[in-house]
Amino acid sequence: MRDRFPQKRQQQMIDVIVERRRVSTVDLAAHLGISLPTVRRDLAVLEQAGVVTRTHGGVVARGAGENGTEPLFLEKIRQNQNLKHRIGQAAAAMLLDGQVALLDSGTTALATARALAGRRATVVTMDLKVAEAASVGATEVHIVGGRVRNGYFSLVGNWAKEALSSIQADICFLAADALDHNGITTATFDEAETKRIAMSRAKRIVAITDHSKFGKRAFAEVCGLEAIDELITDRGGEALVAPYRELIPVIRLV
Repeated sequence: MRDRFPQKRQQQMIDVIVERRRVSTVDLAAHLGISLPTVRRDLAVLEQAGVVTRTHGGVVARGAGENGTEPLFLEKIRQNQNLKHRIGQAAAAMLLDGQVALLDSGTTALATARALAGRRATVVTMDLKVAEAASVGATEVHIVGGRVRNGYFSLVGNWAKEALSSIQADICFLAADALDHNGITTATFDEAETKRIAMSRAKRIVAITDHSKFGKRAFAEVCGLEAIDELITDRGGEALVAPYRELIPVIRLV
């Protein structure tokens, strides 16, 4: 019997939508064993969260993607959730009250934003979902302008670069699509350039990534490992991290 708790049921719904990309409400109801009104209510929640787009009689995964290799946000958010939560908690603990954090785009940055939410701190981000998650209580959130990458919710382009160039931050929490001995890489040149500008505006660069990104390389180079002051990753990557200990000053396993 399927779980009837709304969040778990909606996660099951997301899994089906990601797998099929496009699915009818009738098929969702049959697959999950729930009523059509329940499907419609859940889809309204998911659409409001910005992760799906409803169509006549069905739903599609939000955004078609910009290349054939980078997973959409909807897919990324399902991956290694517990690891990202631990990394986000450890990253947020580094920021002191009153300090300014530059928070990168992506789901590990989203976990960090959730951990920072409500703290007396300032967050500057180039990600719509990260800004939304951090905007709680005493946390002051600034979001740069620019072009939204549909399906990913990051902001890129000249507006983003100009806004980032005018600030000073204590820490830049840098996410990565991939990390190897040559450095950190990401899926697009636009995002790589935005990340580099953000790094140049912070006193300290802290890379945040789970172990699944190690030993891999994406399309666009962000920086060499010598540019990173600290790396936070999960304990599952202890063996993978070992070769990098001479290249990165501080590596924390959480």
